[in-house]
Amino acid sequence: MQTLSLLRRRLALLFGAASLLLLAGCGGLRAAEAPLATTLEKSSCTRSADTLIVLLPGAYSAPEEFVREGFIDALNENRLAVDTLRVDAHMGYYRNKTILDRLDRDVIAPARRQGYKAIWIAGISVGGFGGLLYAQTHPGDLAGLVVLAPYLGERVLSQDIANAGGLSRWHGPLDAPPGSDPRTPSDTQLWQWLRGYAGHTRTFGDRPPLYLGYALDDRFAFSHRLLAGALPAERVVTTEGGHDWPEWRRLWRRLLPTLPLPGCPG
Repeated sequence: MQTLSLLRRRLALLFGAASLLLLAGCGGLRAAEAPLATTLEKSSCTRSADTLIVLLPGAYSAPEEFVREGFIDALNENRLAVDTLRVDAHMGYYRNKTILDRLDRDVIAPARRQGYKAIWIAGISVGGFGGLLYAQTHPGDLAGLVVLAPYLGERVLSQDIANAGGLSRWHGPLDAPPGSDPRTPSDTQLWQWLRGYAGHTRTFGDRPPLYLGYALDDRFAFSHRLLAGALPAERVVTTEGGHDWPEWRRLWRRLLPTLPLPGCPG
């Protein structure tokens, strides 16, 4: 039984890495250059916002698409006094396992030096995966986390969690899977950390408020439902559709009024 369990964990780790590469498409991956390229968008209603939202795109998306798809306009329409930072965190950083180090060095640490008191990450698809990994490995850094249609690892692991009766009843391995790299934790380690949102008391570090949005026919919806079951109902929104910008745009607009973000003065 132990040998079978070990084999399954090894396969899950292998397939998880393969899935991330498939998310990048067949056109080849861009080189992961340092530092990460970022674009700051100041709040439309205050010159001295102390809250920053870091926007992480999906595998196929460019950071400029957050503007094109109305994510910045939605913040302004909701009169939220926040700055945003669009980050070109493409798949090359995930492939060479530098995404967490670059986010720390090039995004979060500079934001702290610039005086931001509250930093959120909002990520789409693999950007949501990156945001979750960052929160897991940098406890206390984030004031909040929004994940839209996040990649959460290979389906075989999600099926194991579902077979156990959900995240609160799942008892995954305590040790890191064989061959895992501490620079980018495995999906098994991520789900172990996510168990903390189901009320468990294991010591995985401080967890920021987590908000989830997903479409009911998204290709990752099976995993999304497992995570949603561990979160308060008011922190989960759904919509019809699949895995694309129209769904993500609707989810963002539905979530924004529920987030504890500062409003514009006056």
